[in-house]
Amino acid sequence: MLHVCMITSEFPPKSAGTGNYVHNISRKLVEKGHKVSLITRGSANRARREAVDGIKVFRVPFIPIYPFHVSLHGMLVNRLVKSLEPGLTLIHSHIPFPPLVRTSLPTVTTVHDNMKIELDEHERWSPYSVAERLHSIIEYRLEVEVLKSSDRITAVSKSAARELKKYGLDPEEIVVIGNGVDERIFCPNQNKMCAKRYVLYAGRLSSGKGLFDLMKCAKLVCDVHRDVEFVIAGNGPLLGKLVEEARRMGLQGRVTFLGEAKRDELIRLYQNATIHVIPSHYEAMPTVLLEAMSCGLPVVATAVGGNSEVVSSGVNGLLVPSKTPEEMARAISQLLEDDVLRKKIGRAARETIEGFYTLDKISEKVLDCYRSVI
Repeated sequence: MLHVCMITSEFPPKSAGTGNYVHNISRKLVEKGHKVSLITRGSANRARREAVDGIKVFRVPFIPIYPFHVSLHGMLVNRLVKSLEPGLTLIHSHIPFPPLVRTSLPTVTTVHDNMKIELDEHERWSPYSVAERLHSIIEYRLEVEVLKSSDRITAVSKSAARELKKYGLDPEEIVVIGNGVDERIFCPNQNKMCAKRYVLYAGRLSSGKGLFDLMKCAKLVCDVHRDVEFVIAGNGPLLGKLVEEARRMGLQGRVTFLGEAKRDELIRLYQNATIHVIPSHYEAMPTVLLEAMSCGLPVVATAVGGNSEVVSSGVNGLLVPSKTPEEMARAISQLLEDDVLRKKIGRAARETIEGFYTLDKISEKVLDCYRSVI
């Protein structure tokens, strides 16, 4: 039996793809008879401990004093790790934003997002985005330290591994494990009944996600297909700007912003949607792509990063070039107008997940990686 200490900047209930990945893998490790202690960011004023799905969760105080927040948090994390160390087997950190852990134990680091690529793709849309970019530069330097101190580095996609050349690392030495989804929970609705047809976007509303491209795409689609709406599930710094853009483009009543969706609501949105769209300028391996495909939902995604590794265009989804809202609108319209193709692609999407991207398969790869460094 292994006792793994996970280090992650985010964890449910408030988390995006990385936090959900860490939660799911940790839960699977516990199911397989291993112990997991998980350290994540807590509130500014106090530490908190809790048990979540058999995982021992430590929420260490996090004080958002930029640019010193990671260093301050890291001091407290290292103090906790030192107290837990005698009972641990190894440390598993998750990028983005983990503190550098100083330990004599074997260390594994998984790269979920490449900060260097995100910096290159960063959209400069307001003074806030400039501050966000400066913050990212500091985070990038810290991530280089974490990677260079690791005994084993893994990535969620082949593209994420290749991109680590920009960190001075050899992609051939990176272990590609991938991302996974619980196909028993994210599954098709056999009695799909929905009064309206809608194109779904689920994810964070932030720079690099191609959301202004999506607004242009929505305008093109809605002008032709009067019975179709766009539903945006997610939150983030771009929300207000996107609402304003939708209003400016005359999309009131055609684009709905739901805010953050809880898991059960998100599953229902996938199951009842007509198409899922991922307009990102960069993605390592988006969890929402796998979740949508697991629900049998046809996906239109930009041909970037891990999207291109999962989606075979015309077979289990459609790929379009990044930053081309016209091409995205054309692909969405093709699926809206061809029921046979849409259903065929949805079935193939589900089969892809069952064959390669279940949590059982990914957790076994994680365990193989652990055994290789112990």
